[in-house]
Amino acid sequence: MKATCLRTEGKGQTAIVATAKHVNRNRCRKGEWAKSKGCTWKTNTFRPLRESIVERTRCRVADVESADGGSTSDEKPYAEVEIDCEADPTYTVISIKASNRPGLLSTMTKTFRDLGLDVNKAVLDSSNGVAVDTFYVLDSSGSKITSDRDVRNIKSYIMTFLANVPAAGRMERPALAFLKQAEEGTADERRKSQLLYNLMDTYTKNDVLSIQESIVHHVEYTLGRSRYRFDNFEAYQATALAVRDRLIEVFNDTQHHFFESDPKRVYYLSMEFLMGRSLLNSLYNLSLKDEFEQALRELGYDLETVVEQERDAALGNGGLGRLAACFLDSMATLNLPAGGYGMRYQYGMFRQVLQEGFQHEQPDYWLTFGNPWEIQRMNVAHPVKFYGHVSVHEEDGRQVFRWNAGETIEAVAYDNPVPGYNTDNTINLRLWSGKPDHEFDLESFNTGDYVSAILAKQRAETISSVLYPDDRTYEGKELRLRQQHFMVSASLQDMLRRFKSQHGSNFDLLPEKVALQLNDTHPTIGVPELMRLLMDENGLGWTKSWELATKIFSFTNHTVLPEALERWPVSLIERLLPRHMQIIYDINWRFLQSIKEKVDNETLGRLSIIEDSPYDGEKFVRMAYLAMVASHTVNGVAAIHSELIKETIFADFYKIWPEKFQNKTNGVTQRRWLAFCNPKLRTIISETLGTEEWITNLDLLNGLREHADDPELQRKWQEVKQHNKAKLAELVQKTTGISLPTNAMYDIQVKRIHEYKRQLLNILSVIDRYARIRGMSEEEKKNVVPRVVIIGGKAAPGYDAAKRIIKLVSAVGDRVNNDPAVGDLLKVVFIPDYNVSLAETIIPGSELSQHISTAGTEASGTSNMKFAMNGSLIIGTMDGANVEIAEEIGEENMFIFGVRAHEVPHLRASRGEFQTPDRFNEAVSMISRGEFGWSDFFQPLVDNISGSADFYLLANDFLSYLEAQEKVDDAYRDQARWTKMSILSTAGSGKFSSDRTIQQYAKEIWGICPCCLKDA
Repeated sequence: MKATCLRTEGKGQTAIVATAKHVNRNRCRKGEWAKSKGCTWKTNTFRPLRESIVERTRCRVADVESADGGSTSDEKPYAEVEIDCEADPTYTVISIKASNRPGLLSTMTKTFRDLGLDVNKAVLDSSNGVAVDTFYVLDSSGSKITSDRDVRNIKSYIMTFLANVPAAGRMERPALAFLKQAEEGTADERRKSQLLYNLMDTYTKNDVLSIQESIVHHVEYTLGRSRYRFDNFEAYQATALAVRDRLIEVFNDTQHHFFESDPKRVYYLSMEFLMGRSLLNSLYNLSLKDEFEQALRELGYDLETVVEQERDAALGNGGLGRLAACFLDSMATLNLPAGGYGMRYQYGMFRQVLQEGFQHEQPDYWLTFGNPWEIQRMNVAHPVKFYGHVSVHEEDGRQVFRWNAGETIEAVAYDNPVPGYNTDNTINLRLWSGKPDHEFDLESFNTGDYVSAILAKQRAETISSVLYPDDRTYEGKELRLRQQHFMVSASLQDMLRRFKSQHGSNFDLLPEKVALQLNDTHPTIGVPELMRLLMDENGLGWTKSWELATKIFSFTNHTVLPEALERWPVSLIERLLPRHMQIIYDINWRFLQSIKEKVDNETLGRLSIIEDSPYDGEKFVRMAYLAMVASHTVNGVAAIHSELIKETIFADFYKIWPEKFQNKTNGVTQRRWLAFCNPKLRTIISETLGTEEWITNLDLLNGLREHADDPELQRKWQEVKQHNKAKLAELVQKTTGISLPTNAMYDIQVKRIHEYKRQLLNILSVIDRYARIRGMSEEEKKNVVPRVVIIGGKAAPGYDAAKRIIKLVSAVGDRVNNDPAVGDLLKVVFIPDYNVSLAETIIPGSELSQHISTAGTEASGTSNMKFAMNGSLIIGTMDGANVEIAEEIGEENMFIFGVRAHEVPHLRASRGEFQTPDRFNEAVSMISRGEFGWSDFFQPLVDNISGSADFYLLANDFLSYLEAQEKVDDAYRDQARWTKMSILSTAGSGKFSSDRTIQQYAKEIWGICPCCLKDA
């Protein structure tokens, strides 16, 4: 196979090497370098320079071999070099015959550039594993090379490099199928394919110098800044882009490998992906953290400072979005053919600011300075329809429905590579952004109708502007439903495009190639949308379309609260998505017909997807029921949760379809939430276990149990915890201005503010503790365990009670923190704008974490798993994943309190007769009588926990909670006992890896297998 690369017209360069502009710039710089050495570039410095290059090269090769412990191969690569100054009248001809191996062409390109040689023509040939390449070159003055000494130096230099290809740190990229396909094409196609592969046949080098070159390259060429002067934020941007370069290589190869292997893929549909910062996570997953840290340090920058410049990606709110992010990490690490689909929110949820203790919501402008991690795919866009009407037509003897949309918005793709740990596999999170289907109505603008000209553009972009718009109004509900349909429609069109590119219209293969996971009810509108796409756009009948849909959809439920199950007014769907409402009615009718012989009429009404309101007759679509009917599998997210949904919200469905129900207890990625955010603890764990394999096999943490009593391990464990507490105290000082003692117990509750999560119970116990300390003598105070209570989380903008709780925490903190009678025995802090990055400091510094929801209300929870992994002891109820954590860690290593889930219904029914404890009454009374100010503002909170209004049973659990707190103090006084419990907490966390969860999903629900790039 022969390829000829001719000079590009007017450029004076081939496609292989730099343009003339770059060559001239190189000449100028080399001339300056020569002058600094006391030489004149155009006369007598050519030979000394080349000689010095050869010498430096020999040293560099020797250093590499020394660092690597010698050559990586026992067989010396074959290489011959001939330089002929007579064969061509214009050029010096350099002929190279060498073993054809990765990096050969790029090495030769760099070699000629280093020597200041311009390649004006190249003839590339290879066969039987041998490359025979001929290069026609001129020296830096545009002349042939005539000096024998120059010829010898050039030949020596080239031979030195050829003997060491590939260089250290470079790996061969897989030769993908397009190369094999090109062999069957024309000579030009073969030549083009081989050249394109050879130009980038190895991965980017990861030695410190190469990393520095990448960073500085982006400073100058991407950011347009001077490489001599750029600030920390610009250093972050350039570093992120340098990391992204490396991600894109493995990302592209992974996607090509998936395409060629054609495995069954899973697509995870979620309205939230709370990814957190990407820089440090990517560096750790790529095993490049140390190299980038050194590279930045030598450039004069600190990696920790650079990392702090990154804004958290505001693509989620709480546990639902963070779970999705953990799942993507595990999918990539487990080499699964998978990907995520979501929304590219421009502003995210909101930025929480406290002013005088009140929550204020500000837009989270996280994309103000762009997102260096994303790849905009302007060539990947799908039309998403809204409004309009449906018409019916006859085509080929069958009835065809045509949706005549009143509005169309383009969904444009933004790809976000997600790397796995200790693998080349890098999967995709594809996010959709709204754009108008036509960019600008110039005619309206020119005729003076400026508003109409820009209205369509603004309306289209609004759809992806804000995460979770306030849905208290009709307009808010409409926007939220628009967002959900926008995301799933674009995603399903994209999935079908990919499927059809490989399998055409053979839709029988769809269930063998595609699995769709609905992350809660938000993407459920995708069920009628897939039906529409299959029937209306691809000509399938109802029966076939429904058969396919029910084989590829599966549904994860995340709640046990009936009021949390999403419902949409039929009138809204009819107006916004008229074709979908028709399909939903049809799904419901066919479903009810299929079961009417099995159940009575009352049960039939309860099972209906369409709900008739008993108050005003308005009809609603129950989205969870739609997902239930359409999915082949429905799972809960903790053992207790999965049992509760069978008995409560989905009891009727369980009776007719018990085989559909599964449990998949949630998990978190131990990489971000232990190995990366707590590096000092990682070191201790790895030293104790003698391996780092626990980072991908968390069950190995169980090996810590046998060392839990080791005094030396306990000492090291305590030192790490103290270090992490100091970092947390520094964070609190920076964000709130409150100075915290580090010799106190750090007691943390950080999560979304909600009445069922019972932050109010926590602050009532703090008020009780405060009152008791104030009543103590100085002698009695000596026995008090000092405690720092940190609470954080956001309240939904329309959630009045949650906002009042935040103000109460702040008011109690103001009083307690400034009371000299208490001093450092008790501190109370509300930390604002809680997010992933804050959690990465808070969780390692925590000693006690609170997970105290009313039993039977928390589906799972995942923050409890993160805290337990980091050795923070849990005080909590037997709710959600706490039940399974207790089984793994042991109740003796936790502080369990409160009523059990089966007791809750009876206790709620008899709340009116319950005698509230005196200590509870006193704590509530202190709020009512204005001990913390704002008594009128807090009165609704008091009313909500008084008498029968105490729905979440704070009074019932109060004394049990205080007893558990006393046990906490007793254990903390004995630091050896406390540290042992902490070690055992980490040791028992193996089950709670998202790797385990995803393996179960893959095997038991999705039916997919690993597809590893390394096998390509």
